[in-house]
Amino acid sequence: MSDLKKYIKKRKEQDKEFANGYMREEYDFSNSVKNPYAQKEKKQISINIEVDTIEYFKILAKKVDIPYQNLINSYLSDCAQRMLEPKLQWG
Repeated sequence: MSDLKKYIKKRKEQDKEFANGYMREEYDFSNSVKNPYAQKEKKQISINIEVDTIEYFKILAKKVDIPYQNLINSYLSDCAQRMLEPKLQWG
């Protein structure tokens, strides 16, 4: 048997021993806490935004050193969390 095959066989045995010694049959996650750093699911959309608005966010994003798309997403997320409603004025 070659040295590589011996090594692989030995590793497989060690992995089994490790799993048998440290892995439980079942785990209880009922008291677990959701990871606050996990990213929320995002959905790609197509939206028409005025050029001036995009330029505003690009300039602001450059100041805070993040991509402008992330800045727009953060702004919209903040509005949604605070349940802000737009005050539209026509004319």
